[in-house]
Amino acid sequence: MGAPPTELKKGLKQRHLTMIAMGGVIGAGLFVGSGVVIGETGPATFLAYALTGVLVILIMRMLGEMAVANPSTGSFADYAREALGSWAGFSSAWLYWYFWVIVVGFEAVAGAKIIQFWLPEVPLWVLSLILMALMTATNLFSVSSFGEFEFWFAGVKVAAIIVFLALGTFFVLGLWPGQSLDFSNLWAHGGFFPNGVGTIFTAGVVIIFSMVGAEIATIAAAESPDPGHAIAKATNSVILRIAVFFVGSIFLLTAILPWNSENLAASPYVSAFQTMGIPFADHIMNAVVLTAVLSCLNSGLYTASRMLFVLAARREAPVALMKVGRRGVPFAAILSSSVVGFLCVIAAAISEDKVFLFLLNSSGAVILFVYLLIAVSQVVLRRRTPDAKLTVKMWLFPGLSIIVILAIVAVLVQMLFDPDTRSQLLLSLLSWAVLLVVFFATKRIRDRGPVETPEAAPTGDAHRVLVLANETVEGTELLDELRAIDRNGDAEYLISVPANPIDTGQAMHSGAVYIWDRTVQAAQERVDRTVSLLQSENLDVRGELGDYRPLRALTDSVESFRPDQIVICTLPLDRSAWLRFDVVDRAKEMYPRIPVRHVIVHPEPAEAQQ
Repeated sequence: MGAPPTELKKGLKQRHLTMIAMGGVIGAGLFVGSGVVIGETGPATFLAYALTGVLVILIMRMLGEMAVANPSTGSFADYAREALGSWAGFSSAWLYWYFWVIVVGFEAVAGAKIIQFWLPEVPLWVLSLILMALMTATNLFSVSSFGEFEFWFAGVKVAAIIVFLALGTFFVLGLWPGQSLDFSNLWAHGGFFPNGVGTIFTAGVVIIFSMVGAEIATIAAAESPDPGHAIAKATNSVILRIAVFFVGSIFLLTAILPWNSENLAASPYVSAFQTMGIPFADHIMNAVVLTAVLSCLNSGLYTASRMLFVLAARREAPVALMKVGRRGVPFAAILSSSVVGFLCVIAAAISEDKVFLFLLNSSGAVILFVYLLIAVSQVVLRRRTPDAKLTVKMWLFPGLSIIVILAIVAVLVQMLFDPDTRSQLLLSLLSWAVLLVVFFATKRIRDRGPVETPEAAPTGDAHRVLVLANETVEGTELLDELRAIDRNGDAEYLISVPANPIDTGQAMHSGAVYIWDRTVQAAQERVDRTVSLLQSENLDVRGELGDYRPLRALTDSVESFRPDQIVICTLPLDRSAWLRFDVVDRAKEMYPRIPVRHVIVHPEPAEAQQ
């Protein structure tokens, strides 16, 4: 048999998961971008971070509610698909992938600029390509190598923030040598709101992008043994991390430094350490920011490749992207995702002000679109979900859910009216429009159906019958067909069931790490049940799992079994992935000398709902 691809290796240990969860929400945007926000908002910046953090926490709670109610579902894209239709699931998954691959390229360039602090003579594009190559190799080597790198990267980020929180607290409380209790920077330079109260709301446009990544921990928790407990824990940990790492550290920055200090824009944490008299502060924080950038690059490539893997499993991307190497990593998905990162690096070297800027802007608002789809999906699915399954609930539904949707729309509107972010919104909308055009164009082509070819007449005296089927393998129509082509009742049968995630239903119910073992299990159960059923009718039958590609499974079985009759069993056209990809017609072209029968099984209503 053509075996299914090697399963994705579960190489992340608990210490990896814990540290990734802690550091995942801390990006380079906090260490560098926060200075720009402080310069535009003033001492009240920590309130802007708190408000934006509440929005992110509420989105995570909405996602958590859906994940607990449907704990076997592998991605938020499935919630959008179930709530709003296939177009929403397709576009949200591809938008999320696009966002992360652009982030990968951007972080490679950002990391190279940081390294130039120590190696100014080395060209930026050379350093960028080296970083891309290193992180791609790390992801390709093994899942555990990714986890180990991310463990230490995240550890450095978390340690840096904790050290800053401790030292900064001592400094402002007057527990520092030569320093007295002093919070005067919060009001001494134009007041607490020097640029107006409205700035704490407009700042959310920049801040929300520095908090991206919190949703990954919630999605992963949905696949734990106790989803309800894990989701609640993940949501609570997001609350703690945002309150401490973001709000706490930003508060200390504005208390230590004047909000209008020229040094803030470059690196606020470096300036704060220098104010406290910490030696080599610029070198220390530069190294910390570099680890934050590499962490984002590393985890971004991991996230993008797994999203692409799941898209391929749903047949919304080329099935070849599901190929898994001997080390248990989806090398095709990793390489495909890293290619975009390499192209971004090349674009930055050739045309930083045009092509590279265009790529960055075209993904600028994408994550907000994804969050909006999550929020709308939660409102729709909440009304469809039995109360017994809602063990984790969105607080104050539907009021808070509607507020979240309005808040996201408000951020998008703010981007439209802000000259600095308008192009990001418009180009991101263009990206979404392109994906929708691709979805509806391919759907229209597939819905036309395969070209009808004359059916081969039943032989009536078949001796070796090969049956290719999956979800239809136990249909009564198939049994009737077998009786018709085996007039004498003495034929030998081989039941070949392709171990394909979409045909077994596991593509819609399992995350990337678990998809293959559950697919094989589901396919094997179908083989066993069908063999038992046919043997109960005194038929000479055996079964086997086929390759995850139906035509490859057919070829393998034909070569080993040498049938004189082939039966391919599918669902009706509107529900059959095999018919959309012309499996029956292509089988007839491949084996013109062997009669190929096509049997359509119409499932019972109860089966159709499963």
